[in-house]
Amino acid sequence: QVQLVESGGGLVQPGGSLRLSCAASGGILSINTMSWYRQAPGKQRDLVAAITTGGSVNYAGSVTGRFTISRDNAKKTLYLQMNSLKPEDTAVYYCYVDSARTTAGRRYVDLWGQGTLVTVSS
Repeated sequence: QVQLVESGGGLVQPGGSLRLSCAASGGILSINTMSWYRQAPGKQRDLVAAITTGGSVNYAGSVTGRFTISRDNAKKTLYLQMNSLKPEDTAVYYCYVDSARTTAGRRYVDLWGQGTLVTVSS
């Protein structure tokens, strides 16, 4: 069973930084596009950033220039470096994989992590 586990969330002051990680496990052979989404209280879940297998990235306009997405394909891990954090960045951050293939030959689609809470407050 393929699983995504996020870590790195917490409480940070405005202007501070956090680094989120998302580790994929379950005999994974390859992962397609990996993304970060976030959901603030009472709001819909929105795309924050995405990165393809080849390293092409795209960002939501609200985080461009402040957040950096990256991945380590060998470690099957996704990262999100968040700098210059603002109170409006407060949300639960979710890792998402659109498809992954295991060494057993199984293909999984639409995988979500359990989320990690980021709170930006003084």
